[in-house]
Amino acid sequence: MTTVILAEKPSQARSYIEAFKNSTKKQGYYAVSDPVLPNETFITYGFGHLVELATPEQYDTKYKQWALSNLPIFPEKYKFTVPTDKKAQFKIVKDLLSKADTIIVATDSDREGENIAWSIMTQAKINLKSKEIKRLWINSLEKEAILKGFKELKNGWDYYPAYQEAQTRQISDWLVGMNGSPLYTLLLKEAGLHGVYSIGRVQTPTLYMVYQRDLAIQNFNPEPYFELKAEILAEQEKFVAKLDPYQRFKDEKGLLAFMSEKRLEKGSQSGLIKDVQKQTKKTSSPRLFSLSSLQSEINKRYHASASDTLQAVQNLYEAKLLTYPRTDSNYITEQEFNYLVEDLNGYLGFLSKDVSLNHQEPNKRYVNDKKVQEHHAIIMTKTVPTQEKLSKFPALEQRIYNLVLRTTLAMFADPYEYEETVILTSVGDAIFKATGNVPKNQGWKILFSEYKTEKQEEETTLPPVEVGQSINANLAPDQKMTKPPVPFTEGTLITAMKTAGKTLDDEEAQSILKDNEGIGTEATRANVLDVLKKRGYLLTEKNKLHVSQQGITLCKAVELEPLLTSPEMTAKWEKALKQISSKERTQENFLEQVKKFVSKIIHDVPTQMKQSDSLTLQVASQKDTEQQAELDAQIGVCPICKTGKIVDKGKFYGCTNYKAPEPCTFSLPKKWSEKTLGKTAIKDLITKGTTTKLKGFKSKKTGKKFDAKLTIKEGKLSFDFG
Repeated sequence: MTTVILAEKPSQARSYIEAFKNSTKKQGYYAVSDPVLPNETFITYGFGHLVELATPEQYDTKYKQWALSNLPIFPEKYKFTVPTDKKAQFKIVKDLLSKADTIIVATDSDREGENIAWSIMTQAKINLKSKEIKRLWINSLEKEAILKGFKELKNGWDYYPAYQEAQTRQISDWLVGMNGSPLYTLLLKEAGLHGVYSIGRVQTPTLYMVYQRDLAIQNFNPEPYFELKAEILAEQEKFVAKLDPYQRFKDEKGLLAFMSEKRLEKGSQSGLIKDVQKQTKKTSSPRLFSLSSLQSEINKRYHASASDTLQAVQNLYEAKLLTYPRTDSNYITEQEFNYLVEDLNGYLGFLSKDVSLNHQEPNKRYVNDKKVQEHHAIIMTKTVPTQEKLSKFPALEQRIYNLVLRTTLAMFADPYEYEETVILTSVGDAIFKATGNVPKNQGWKILFSEYKTEKQEEETTLPPVEVGQSINANLAPDQKMTKPPVPFTEGTLITAMKTAGKTLDDEEAQSILKDNEGIGTEATRANVLDVLKKRGYLLTEKNKLHVSQQGITLCKAVELEPLLTSPEMTAKWEKALKQISSKERTQENFLEQVKKFVSKIIHDVPTQMKQSDSLTLQVASQKDTEQQAELDAQIGVCPICKTGKIVDKGKFYGCTNYKAPEPCTFSLPKKWSEKTLGKTAIKDLITKGTTTKLKGFKSKKTGKKFDAKLTIKEGKLSFDFG
């Protein structure tokens, strides 16, 4: 009886192997043995996705060139392929799975992990019904957790619906992207714009959120307003109070009318202390981290990108120091709480200040078995590193571990306790309110006192006063200006993606998004932002995100079809996808709905774009921007066609007439014989036909460096040793 364990990638397979007693490395797999495993067990692995959806040209060569007449692209049957560079490993996996009597799915314990495993098994074309399929489901790569997981394997078929849901999502996104991207790219090309415009079910509404924020900032007109504050003098001690209830006034005239009505005067006048309220208040420590909340906090503190944070947490997970990273939960179960209690002394070794961790009974704010579905919050594992070991990790990983550790330990500490004092002062017929806080017990805040980046709350201490005490109030109008919205950062955008339901009016849509954590998933949000940045739609400036000119054009184009920009579309898709995993809806039914949506945009968008004055103006603006950029990049007149201009094309220098009726293909390399050619040398070449003697060329034959001039002979670059 042969058992094959299918891991997601080599590093995951190695973590399993380290937990077993014996292992022998083979080509693309390992033979393993351990008391928790059956005899004749092998571990093999993918490289993430070994199997991918085929691209359109793999269905028909006509799709190699984009054309509106080829849309929509609706394959009768969806093809899956193995990339060339992964075929050798796929064959190894396929051969092992074919021989197996039992297959243990040991990919990441999430929906995408199911997709990876079942896609491989399906593509291998083995009779899965003839195999026993088990599922390893763990939250940590520690030896103890791995062995426990293999002792308590689950029925693999119970997770098959999650694969169907994930595959349906994959195909749906393919349908939208493979039809939407050519549609918008070709229509914008007709309008005179070059480049590819990418459409995505998640990336497009995410980009549009940043676009709307940029627009709100751009269109914001600051307006003055007035507040009335009172500087109270009580027996030589001063404090500042504001109107109660708080009011702001549009202009000074309105403020003066209010003051007249309430018998108030500018400057000094007498008053009385009307009331003094004192109350002890407590603040609980922050909730435990989900991936999104950790990405948001790390970006706020250290300006790290969402993808850098995800990679760092993944590394700490693979180092067995943190639990599974791609989680949307802020809760742990009593099982995790108990091991944290047992290891408290070890974790305390990382703290330079004494803190009392007296609360060693589960608190439902953090510990709730019912709130944990697939994975619990990100916490430390039982493996506690030494300070020396942790210091060898990259700086970001050290910071993340320390922040997770302090946030986790904070739930065992006392609440932050302070005394709140509220003083109400009567002046004329108005009441002014002052609030002050005095810390009584720092509690969990001691854990974060070492952080220089932690913004300490300003504590306002009020003087002792008594009810009925006479005071002197100095009243002064305070003119201020309204402030524009704040630009998104990666941290706040990740949060906005997760809580996108708050922007919807439809209650059902809000509910669906709440259940599914908004736009995208914990595992995909960082990648969505990376894609938007890589494609040049999102720009990062001092940790603030803005939409580029190309991104603005895309947003103005897609906003004509609101379902492409609205979280409501995501909400409807998530609801339908959940119905697939719960067997209330079939994959075929859902994909038919997606096809109808794609057909609708292909039919409607061309007319919408032609009729949009706003888009027409934006296209003109972007063309001007591109033309100016091209002018700035011009180095000189092409020496071959004499009409085109030589410009920087990125990887080489080329003629702008490359698309003319009689195209000019003249180009010059950026590197020649190991030497980088700068714009000065290129300018000399095209204006003078030669350069001065340049240093740093390297001979391919001898490997020696030499100096030489460059020249253009018969339209080609060559050396001039004369």
